Amino acid sequence: MTTQALPAISTLPSLPPAEITAILDLLFEPSPPLHDLSLPVLKSTTFPSYPTLIAAINAQLIALASSTASKDIETLSEILCAHPRLGEKKVDSEQSRAEQAQLNKGGQEEAEELKRLNNVYEETFPGLRYVVFVAGRPRPAIMENMKSRIARNDIAAERVEAIQAMCDIAADRAQKISD
Repeated sequence: MTTQALPAISTLPSLPPAEITAILDLLFEPSPPLHDLSLPVLKSTTFPSYPTLIAAINAQLIALASSTASKDIETLSEILCAHPRLGEKKVDSEQSRAEQAQLNKGGQEEAEELKRLNNVYEETFPGLRYVVFVAGRPRPAIMENMKSRIARNDIAAERVEAIQAMCDIAADRAQKISD
């Protein structure tokens, strides 16, 4: 997946902020609002493992999702929208390109349907991007998941599901990078 390696978790608080944000970008997606949210905790806390660090970030994101403050919801939306749209041709993140590779297999009709579903999703949930742990699942299974989440039409549940997917992706990346 990547030639980068994660430093020993115990060293995080002593690393320069730029190195910590690079680790966040590797595990999640590049997101200045995530940097602003999590950097103070990562500079002041020693975590026993990367999964524990990811769980702490999950808790921070869930707190944002639970907030009634519009600024918190806006910050969460910016963090979730750092993930690329599924099936996009241009994906900046090396990790996302590798994870989504199998989504580019299949016919043009399926590709157009995925693009349409991305648009419907974003119209249904303004300020959100569909985030799912792809994990080798085929495009039709992902599209069925997307349709069911659109049909559910519950933005609060969607935020929580997107946070969980984002953290599942980060945990998978940490495990792969550490191997």
